[in-house]
Amino acid sequence: MILNRASSPMMSILTRCFKPSQKQQRAAAYSSINCNTQYNICFVRHGQSTWNRDNRFIGWTDTPLTEDGVLEAERAGQMIQSSGMLFDEAHTSLLRRCINTTNLLLTEIGQDYIPVNKHWRLNERSYGDLVGLNKKEVVKQHGKDQVKRWRRSYDEPPPPMNHDHEHHPRFDPRYRLMLDDIPHSESLKCTKARSKIYWDDIIAPALRSGKTLLVVGHENNLRSLLMRLEGILPEDIINLNLPRAIPLAYRLDKDLKPLPTHDGKLDRATGMLRGTWLGGDDAVQEILERDDKQVYDTNIEHNLEKGSKCPILLKTNREQWMRWNEMVTEHQPAEHTTTKNANTGPRGT
Repeated sequence: MILNRASSPMMSILTRCFKPSQKQQRAAAYSSINCNTQYNICFVRHGQSTWNRDNRFIGWTDTPLTEDGVLEAERAGQMIQSSGMLFDEAHTSLLRRCINTTNLLLTEIGQDYIPVNKHWRLNERSYGDLVGLNKKEVVKQHGKDQVKRWRRSYDEPPPPMNHDHEHHPRFDPRYRLMLDDIPHSESLKCTKARSKIYWDDIIAPALRSGKTLLVVGHENNLRSLLMRLEGILPEDIINLNLPRAIPLAYRLDKDLKPLPTHDGKLDRATGMLRGTWLGGDDAVQEILERDDKQVYDTNIEHNLEKGSKCPILLKTNREQWMRWNEMVTEHQPAEHTTTKNANTGPRGT
């Protein structure tokens, strides 16, 4: 789908280092978030769904956002709004936890008019016969190392899902025309193969045309895209984990390779990425530590997604959540902050 730039109601963003002429403003709907490149993309994992909250393997199961998941999606939008980044189009999966996150985020930044492209190739990986099971219980049964390989290794898929599994995607009408393509289980290698097709056919051409893109996805599908983008080796990808609802912004060169950050270093949160976490590395690190304990630490019996008193995990009241949100949105990385015009300033809530 081609965005009709001429009819767009939004004027160009004026960055601190690039003030386009009127002719240049007419030539493009939006300027880059950084004047050194016109190729920009932002990845966001969806907000908390019901099975994230319950610590269950999800896969292609269509679980909805929780109330906290809605807050997480809105928070992601506020982080992007503070950065000044605007999008030409968005891309997401066929699953509502991603679709709803996309819609909430775009509403938050005042861009709910842009095209949103949905495709099954951006779905989460299939977790096979693990779907529906409690992750910590599976760790107790099979051991931490085995579960980590199933969840994070490159080429070791979980046990396949039986054809009559109660959560088999063949029972879902959205896949009625692609029954032969539904996976019974997937490794990251399998997921990368299908996401590569979408990147090559849809995302890469859009980026090369100068569009700024938003990709709202699932952890493993985003890992597969980042593995290719960053050139992460198969033996190293097991160490990459992604938090929910913290936008990861990239500036790319003409070959669609990541440009270095302002300090030339990899991110502190994972030590593997050249993108910028718009919520800050400290927030990402805290969330990833919580997520690791939630799955693998069998000494912790209570659910860390429920009833936490840590504001960063969004599990108390809205006032605490708003205080944490103000903290992360006020500390935007300088390289991803732009000067807003009247059309891109904060909106009333």
